[in-house]
Amino acid sequence: MGKRVAIVGAGVSGLASIKCCLEEGLEPTCFERSDDLGGLWRFTEHVEEGRASLYKSVVSNSCKEMSCYSDFPFPEDYPNYVPNSQFLEYLKMYANHFNLLKHIQFKTKVCSVAKCSDFTVSGQWEVVTLHKEKQESAIFDAVMVCTGFLTNPYLPLDSFPGINAFKGQYFHSRQYKHPDIFKDKRVLVIGMGNSGTDIAVEASHLAKKVFLSTTGGAWVISRIFDSGYPWDMVFMTRFQNMLRNSLPTPIVTWLMARKINNWLNHANYGLMPDDRTQLKEFVLNDELPGRIITGKVFIRPSIKEVKENSVIFNNTSKEEPIDIIVFATGYTFAFPFLDESVVKVEDGQASLYRYIFPAHLQKSTLAIIGLIKPLGSMIPTGETQARWAVRVLKGVNKLPPPSVMIEEVNARKENKPGRREGKGEFTIFLGHPGQHSETPSLLKWCIPVVPATWGAEAGELLETRKWKLQ
Repeated sequence: MGKRVAIVGAGVSGLASIKCCLEEGLEPTCFERSDDLGGLWRFTEHVEEGRASLYKSVVSNSCKEMSCYSDFPFPEDYPNYVPNSQFLEYLKMYANHFNLLKHIQFKTKVCSVAKCSDFTVSGQWEVVTLHKEKQESAIFDAVMVCTGFLTNPYLPLDSFPGINAFKGQYFHSRQYKHPDIFKDKRVLVIGMGNSGTDIAVEASHLAKKVFLSTTGGAWVISRIFDSGYPWDMVFMTRFQNMLRNSLPTPIVTWLMARKINNWLNHANYGLMPDDRTQLKEFVLNDELPGRIITGKVFIRPSIKEVKENSVIFNNTSKEEPIDIIVFATGYTFAFPFLDESVVKVEDGQASLYRYIFPAHLQKSTLAIIGLIKPLGSMIPTGETQARWAVRVLKGVNKLPPPSVMIEEVNARKENKPGRREGKGEFTIFLGHPGQHSETPSLLKWCIPVVPATWGAEAGELLETRKWKLQ
């Protein structure tokens, strides 16, 4: 009998974890609190507690060729960038193809995950769940947490003097579903990440006026890159990644800024990042420059003060009338079912070895999968993490002693760039998971079986990127 593994969450990382467990002869049981799989990619008209929420128009920011599971490509008739409804269908096809559904218990909330009394010897966990108001407890040899980091909205109201006096409507971007609410309204979107720019652009088609407030600017790129190819197919090649890893950071950032500004001079549009010394996550939006240059979206700095029916920005004393404020201010993350002695989150960071294993545990039988922001798709990153983690849980791969892991985690924290004001930061991988220097050396890493190759003339994808363990 294989080891019993509890998996929390049936999103993209949870599904990969189930499959990886089965491939290694383990016995996975996945607990999903909602009534269906898909996690972030399952759109609902109402926000559900404990689950990521998306708006109706969401489309993937990474193309299908770079977003698929290693052995299950997207259907050929899917567009290069996949709408959320089709992305969910793909996840369901994946689950059905590999017979994963029988290992998932839906409508089951994980209440607690605690060490067993003999943990130092057995490494086992007691998992308490709630299903149909009935609480149950079971013992597992290992646990994989796949809950993501987009469930706890960060709403820093204290940073906006006067917000309590505002008579209009305000809410976090997590609550946003459709642009109809903006019709003929004066809208302010605070935060220039992917959600903030998407919402500002959508609002600009219906609203009377739209402001997009940013404290530090951002690099904005289009999904369509050189010669009309998807951006990540061009940007995340092995050569490009080798070049970025071998050159000093100031040179890399200069080259990237030069490349991005060739498409859009950010200074002319008021988008230039204040901190250009560190590599930051790109904002992908195909429409934003056009909406700015036609006066449909106005870029503004941070907020000085909020009044009853208006706001004052930091670069002026003029009041701008506002009806709706959307806080696209990011997320914090937490694990309410885990005691702080297992995983403690401080200043937006968790002490995880290689971003997966709690470094201090006597037995490395708990893994956090997907607590990371890759530059590209979460699917290959989460799958690669799950594959390595499962081999550790099985005992095939060995981790260093806790003292060594803690030392590495602390060193990483000290070298980590400063956080942006008002947002929790997560690690950003610059490239495909098999290409990055942070890839665990314990793995004989994933390599492409068939590289992704574009036809020079036809511009069509000839083969799908697949990955395997050597």
